[in-house]
Amino acid sequence: MEPAQRTPAVVGIDIGTTATKAVAFTPDGAAVASASVPYPLLVPSPGYAEQDPAVVLAAIRTATAAAVRRARRLGTVDVVGISFSSAMHSLIGVDALGAPLTPLITWADTRSAPQAEALSETPTGRRLHELTGTPVHAMSPLCKVLWFRENQPSLAEAVDRWVGVKDLLLHRWCGDWVIDHSTASGTGLMDLASLQWSPLALETAGLAERALPRLVPSTDASLRLLDDVAGDLGLDPGVSVVAGGGDGPLSNLAVGALEPGVAACSIGTSGALRLTTAAPSYDPAGRSFCYALLPGRWVIGGAINNGGAALRWAADTFAADLVEIAPELGDAPESAVTDLAARAPAGCEGLVVLPYLFSERAPHWSSLPSGACIGLRSHHRREHLVRAVLEGVCQQLALVLDALRSSGHTVTRVHATGGFAASPLWRQMLADCLGLTVTCVSAAEGSAWGAAALGLQAIGLVGSVDELPAPAVVQVVEPDPATVAVYSALRPVHEGLYRALVPLYRQLRDLETLLPSASSEAFEVEVEELQES
Repeated sequence: MEPAQRTPAVVGIDIGTTATKAVAFTPDGAAVASASVPYPLLVPSPGYAEQDPAVVLAAIRTATAAAVRRARRLGTVDVVGISFSSAMHSLIGVDALGAPLTPLITWADTRSAPQAEALSETPTGRRLHELTGTPVHAMSPLCKVLWFRENQPSLAEAVDRWVGVKDLLLHRWCGDWVIDHSTASGTGLMDLASLQWSPLALETAGLAERALPRLVPSTDASLRLLDDVAGDLGLDPGVSVVAGGGDGPLSNLAVGALEPGVAACSIGTSGALRLTTAAPSYDPAGRSFCYALLPGRWVIGGAINNGGAALRWAADTFAADLVEIAPELGDAPESAVTDLAARAPAGCEGLVVLPYLFSERAPHWSSLPSGACIGLRSHHRREHLVRAVLEGVCQQLALVLDALRSSGHTVTRVHATGGFAASPLWRQMLADCLGLTVTCVSAAEGSAWGAAALGLQAIGLVGSVDELPAPAVVQVVEPDPATVAVYSALRPVHEGLYRALVPLYRQLRDLETLLPSASSEAFEVEVEELQES
């Protein structure tokens, strides 16, 4: 009797901010095996957000090997490829042998805010945003390189190459320095039109082209594993290695937001709103990013720093008692907080919160702002404050939507995912703030599925990602016209408050070093894997 034919599978490896998740998928979209390994985000000083490259690389190898091992145990699956998703904007300086000379500096690190602010206000900064699609912001590896050159010049001179975490991994596993167009489009160093390193960006950063990895399409499948690596992972040395892409763009693929007019929205700890287009696009007002997805497809939009993180702050600050007793009442802690917020009416009777607790990105792309509460009066209670925080998050995403539309793009509906979708109040609030139908979809595997889907196309298991199954619909939420009108009327207030407060934000920043601190200990910031950024 002939042995049963095995089903081919691709392992999508999602290198996130706080964990790596590896999931084996078959061409019908079924997840047949998975593994996840966490690692810490280190915050040695305010504004820093870094990791130990060795710890992250070890976690990636462990997660991948475990997923492969579990897939092989099934006896019906043959892993024929691996493909990658990576958190964008990471930076590591390495020596000529590929050994890290710096920590892994993550997207959440804001130490380069002064360099970003200075550059963004120049014609060169605006031109760089237009050419590269990456806002001139502290998240950008371009600005991070400038920080090293100004603050640690000896170290910067010793660096042979500046790479991202996935680039370093591919060098360790395959022996070549490569970066895909999708991840490279988030560095602030790649020209979107030519898909080559930008001469202006290189000059601004003081880099030679050889100091960066070789650029390849996200569907590139030419790499092969080194024999010892293949053995460690339990894979055949001839398995296809697909370069993959950035987690934000791949999330659009994962939630099925590829058609014209369909935006992807995610609210986890942070949030993002992204639209897939057939060509790169630039907002003359500089409010959005433009990143590559795969050949012939691009993702435009904006990411915000404050999503579920803002809700957790509101819960700790205004509703700690409700969170504590929720389990005794059979409720989830998050439900207790959103139930409290539901007691206040839409618009919170004139209370507006700018939820910039962890600074902010889109649409202003500045590390300067902090949170603000405006319109507070004696009749306001804690339910108003909590709801105003949630409304502030949704209004920020609505400002990103406004930016997309005002730069000529049509958005007719939204596919949404993330932790927020568990809350009926927050789902409805998002639909009302955006004024659009919000389809909540199941995308539990997130960017791991996006990476695997790209890999399935790259190695020919499917003709196109468009042939892959759509994500399951959890719920469709229609906007309420009366509430849409309330939020539409308040949106100019949100936008105007930011602009009005910029001078005061600068004044506060200048005073920070003079003000007494409650603690000298290094603080910690909760950050989870993003689906953008």
